[in-house]
Amino acid sequence: MGETIRLKSAPLEGDGDGFEYEAFHEAPREARRGGLVILHAIWGVTPHLRELAADYADIGYEVLVPSLFDRFERGFAQANSDPARMARQMGYGESTRWGLEVLDAVQAAVDALPGPVFVMGFCFGGTTAWLAAQRCHGIAAVAAFYGGQISLYLDGEPQTPTILHLGKRDELIPPQDVDAIRAAHPDLPVYMYDAGHAFVAPNGYDEESARLAKLRTLAHFSRHSGVRSEM
Repeated sequence: MGETIRLKSAPLEGDGDGFEYEAFHEAPREARRGGLVILHAIWGVTPHLRELAADYADIGYEVLVPSLFDRFERGFAQANSDPARMARQMGYGESTRWGLEVLDAVQAAVDALPGPVFVMGFCFGGTTAWLAAQRCHGIAAVAAFYGGQISLYLDGEPQTPTILHLGKRDELIPPQDVDAIRAAHPDLPVYMYDAGHAFVAPNGYDEESARLAKLRTLAHFSRHSGVRSEM
């Protein structure tokens, strides 16, 4: 039911170059809870991300999934592990400094949605979500899932309420990285799950971890939506 739209670059400083990013859009199918920007893993805007967007639209979120690698390859998406493609996508991640150079796409998506606007991201997108919490504006709350490069960006403080979801058996995020995150941000909620990397995605799915992380994320978003519950 969703559609692909285009969003113009919205840099945090200066006028930008007017580059247009693609974004997958899902309209809310229940009473609107807010806007939600979902940031993809290194695989791009895959069918799984589109299904996830539809899932959140079903419960009232207007969702945008910006294609963060469009400056390299328009509409990039890969759902398999072809070695040549994997090398290319890793190169895209490195070229963006693991999300730092695509915050203009994130800001464009945030700006396109009526508030409150929330952000979640997975793997590459998890690191990008962390950076967005530090540097973007207009975000009510952030949930970052297994961002493998978060430990590179611990100097800045999140400017919006942020939670992290990590797997206890994630070989891509070693315990010393988790320790570094906690040491740098002792008040940050860091939830650990009995799972490996990508426990929300098909290639690493863990049903109980994915379910609990979703419940915590929805509670986090609700808590910071600006809407008071009636007693």
